[in-house]
Amino acid sequence: MLNKDQFADNHFIRTIIEDDLKSGKHTAVQTRFPPEPNGYLHIGHAKSICLNFGLAYIYDGLCNLRFDDTNPEKENDEYVNAIKEDVEWLGFHWAGEPRFASNYFDRLYDYAVGLIKDGKAYVDDLTPEEMREYRGTLTEAGKNSPYRDRSIEENLDLFTRMKNGEFPDGSKTLRLKIDMASGNINMRDPVIYRIRRAHHHNTGDKWCIYPMYDYTHCISDAIEGITHSLCTLEFEAHRPLYDWVLDNIPAPHATRPRQYEFSRLELLYSITSKRKLNQLVSDGHVAGWDDPRMPTISGMRRRGYTPEGLRLFAKRAGISKSENIVDMSVLEGAIREELENSAPRLMAVLNPLKVTLTNFEAGKTQSRHAAFHPNHEEMGDREVPVSQTIYIEADDFAENPPKGFKRLTPGGEVRLRHGYVIKCDEVVKDEAGNVVELKCSIDHDTLGKNPEGRKVKGVIHWVSAEHAAEIKVRLYDRLFTVERPDAVRGEDGNYLPFTDFLNPESIKEITAYAEPAAKDLPAESRWQFERIGYFVTDRKDHSKDTPVFNRTVTLKDSWQPK
Repeated sequence: MLNKDQFADNHFIRTIIEDDLKSGKHTAVQTRFPPEPNGYLHIGHAKSICLNFGLAYIYDGLCNLRFDDTNPEKENDEYVNAIKEDVEWLGFHWAGEPRFASNYFDRLYDYAVGLIKDGKAYVDDLTPEEMREYRGTLTEAGKNSPYRDRSIEENLDLFTRMKNGEFPDGSKTLRLKIDMASGNINMRDPVIYRIRRAHHHNTGDKWCIYPMYDYTHCISDAIEGITHSLCTLEFEAHRPLYDWVLDNIPAPHATRPRQYEFSRLELLYSITSKRKLNQLVSDGHVAGWDDPRMPTISGMRRRGYTPEGLRLFAKRAGISKSENIVDMSVLEGAIREELENSAPRLMAVLNPLKVTLTNFEAGKTQSRHAAFHPNHEEMGDREVPVSQTIYIEADDFAENPPKGFKRLTPGGEVRLRHGYVIKCDEVVKDEAGNVVELKCSIDHDTLGKNPEGRKVKGVIHWVSAEHAAEIKVRLYDRLFTVERPDAVRGEDGNYLPFTDFLNPESIKEITAYAEPAAKDLPAESRWQFERIGYFVTDRKDHSKDTPVFNRTVTLKDSWQPK
């Protein structure tokens, strides 16, 4: 369930909106989330989703989901469907049907014709290389294209013929006639249409010319009546072009949108470049866009992150114009905090050591019921069965314990979680000297109560060997070993490949044992394995015959760079 306290407050965009509503500039808030369907959404998009949909929710407005699909070669319906699923999973609902910039292609073309008729756009024959040469640099003004002064009639004719497919790909473009001497390179006669014979996921083969993003985005905002168009700071220099286009076409909507920029999220020990994420998938470094090590929303979902945890993280990351560099521990901390309250408990043993309870007596040695969550009675309880053979974690026994060790030792006692106090009477080793079994005795008077005359400080988890569910556990860790894997320079000063810093220990698959309740769980069921961490049954691979659990996050932050 959403509530208005879940979203970042007191940031500058909220101040702008409140001033606009108070002054009467706007009577309602209309935002949009406008991804390009050329990949899966990642953690940076999650922040933007929470901002755009969250503002609409806070101010009782509307938020559109619009696909800015102007680049047909890289876009497809798989990405469209994945994006819709991600937004809904995060808990948000868009206004009306999903929108596509490609639905506006006819209107965009008509506006371009109008700009030509007004003498504000022209067809150019410069090659991409020549265009770069004419554009100038940050310190030197550009120079006019020799085709800039074509007549309106000639431009109209050429643009119509471009649309009709009479010219080869890349041979001509339509450019705005603004100012080649502008200090903002984005204003130096930007291209707004190019020839590209490519099948489009939404319009098919109707078009062989496609509008550029900067031209399309602002008009799409205006058509939809967006009041506050929010984007990251790299688009700040594009805002003059955004305004110029809207100032020079007939207003498609009474509401004039304005662009506002906020800082992009940089999550340490991760990457948020779609191109680089695509490379990880294409080169087989990960198992797909939804690999649980990926910072994609679908990957984080499969890892066991919750929508509530991601919304909490977005709130803590905040909205500002200053650098938004956030350590992975902040994300993991938000997920951990949310799961602490929402995830029921089970016991599981990942590195089993056999324990024989030598004085186990059928009918006398009792099982016990335990709550699934110590603070939520409504989650119910389960029976924790016991048998003569149990498994404990190998790390919970030490033959030569370090100082302060409060678990099982030769001759020492420990309490089994939800069970009896046991004492280690004998250590059994194999020929190599490895501990393979412990023989322990039960204090039958300690079920649910403390032993008389002595204190037993240690408590360990365990499972009954007879009743245990054999499970497959995937232990996931951070995908990269350095904070900024795509920003490390070598001795020659050049950037090293970000794949050089992949964590070889980012996944480990083991066989483990869990309480019998683990046998009947549905996919995408989140649990805390007591004393170990939070786990989720895998969305794809989990079944009742083969339970598969992914580690979401450990109980505490113990990350050390490798």
